[in-house]
Amino acid sequence: MLIATPRMVDDYMRSLPTGSRRTIAQMRADLASANGADLACPISTSIFARIAAEVALEELEAGKQSCDVTPFWRAIGEDSPVAKRLSCGPAFIRTQRDLEMA
Repeated sequence: MLIATPRMVDDYMRSLPTGSRRTIAQMRADLASANGADLACPISTSIFARIAAEVALEELEAGKQSCDVTPFWRAIGEDSPVAKRLSCGPAFIRTQRDLEMA
């Protein structure tokens, strides 16, 4: 079992192309496969995804543009349990995804 690092999770989300959509489960599977593991820990991966998302939200609040922060909305779906715990809520994720598809 892979215990991904916060940097691995952040790098994964940053590598996702504009307009792409993944789930935490897909991210875990991709990280595990890329690192020669059968699976990745669901708890630590979710925690690190939430941390990356909250940092990105703080950076946006401080004036950074969405293209300059970790695009967590590409890996955290609006229906995800993680989305419900984020300070922005699922609506922000929905909006960001819609903007990228436009």
